[in-house]
Amino acid sequence: MRFEFFTPTKIVFGQGVFCEIGTIAKSMGSRALVVCGASAPDAGHALASAGVACIPFHTSGEPTTMRVCEGVEKARSERCDFVIGIGGGSSIDAAKAIAALLANDGDLLDYLEVIGKGKSLLHPSVPCLAVPTTSGTGAEVTRNAVLASPEHHVKVSLRSPFMTPKVALIDPKLTVSMPPAVTAFTGMDALTQVVEPFVCSRTNPLTDSLCREGMVRAARSLRKAVEEGSNLDAREDMCVTSLFGGLALANSGLGAVHGFAAPMGGMFSAPHGALCAALLPYVMEANIRAARDKKQLDRFDEIAGILTGRAKAVEVVEWLLHLTADLKISRLRSWGVSRDRFDEIVSAASKASSMKANPTVLSREDLTKILDAAL
Repeated sequence: MRFEFFTPTKIVFGQGVFCEIGTIAKSMGSRALVVCGASAPDAGHALASAGVACIPFHTSGEPTTMRVCEGVEKARSERCDFVIGIGGGSSIDAAKAIAALLANDGDLLDYLEVIGKGKSLLHPSVPCLAVPTTSGTGAEVTRNAVLASPEHHVKVSLRSPFMTPKVALIDPKLTVSMPPAVTAFTGMDALTQVVEPFVCSRTNPLTDSLCREGMVRAARSLRKAVEEGSNLDAREDMCVTSLFGGLALANSGLGAVHGFAAPMGGMFSAPHGALCAALLPYVMEANIRAARDKKQLDRFDEIAGILTGRAKAVEVVEWLLHLTADLKISRLRSWGVSRDRFDEIVSAASKASSMKANPTVLSREDLTKILDAAL
């Protein structure tokens, strides 16, 4: 057995810890490019009180390659020496990408997968402080940034061990304002990210323990967080699930759900979490059916025990179908997916990095059946 484990230098977690942002930021630099969405909490006063200059850089929706390059230009012109990302996974991914490019010469396309040269970053990113306001992606502890390239109609990753944020500041109170639909999508993404690493082909004991705990918390709190948005205990559980999922996927792998969701996110205007939610039950069903041996089935049985209280793998598929119905998860057709795009989707998904960690090799026929079931 051999495995490695990457984490931020520091994780600060707890209700109300956002008030510590000024002190934490001061230890990282004096001029911060603050990458955030329109609804992000204002950190300007706290930063100013700590003697840190705040240079705002607003993002909207998925970060694009062009917007990241604009962020790098602004940070350089404003002499920023570190980056803060406040918001959902999109804002944090943009912040991580900007921090990486500030420390490395060359163009963004030099380092991007698929559409670029895929070169390795040579230098550690400038310090990056990640402050999530959603509980789904775990981007605050991962070492990649997913960027959209509208001209190529794809989403691609900038990926390096150097990109893990220096500090992740996670305050469940910041997630209370998420509306029910966003809570459902991001929560299903978080659940997927503790399920897939637990059964993927690169499991290890450390990530297994994170996945188990994450599944326990999601099982008891995902519905509650959607239905009772101000329930801080439920919000805290989902923030833990998201955090643990980020740590797990960064240090083991994912599977076919994300193998599909990554390329589909570039083809259709659908939230990443919505795609994961629609696909998860049917990918689980396909993987259980294709399980090669008792060891693999035991893993799915354990998931069933954690999520449903029942000990057979087949029970988890029914549980997930009920959950997605209760959370009003839209089917793929609601996002513009149609059967005439299946070949294109399957071809792209087959090449996705996440698909390579799926517990079994799924055929084109298997993948097409999953799409058809989720349509």
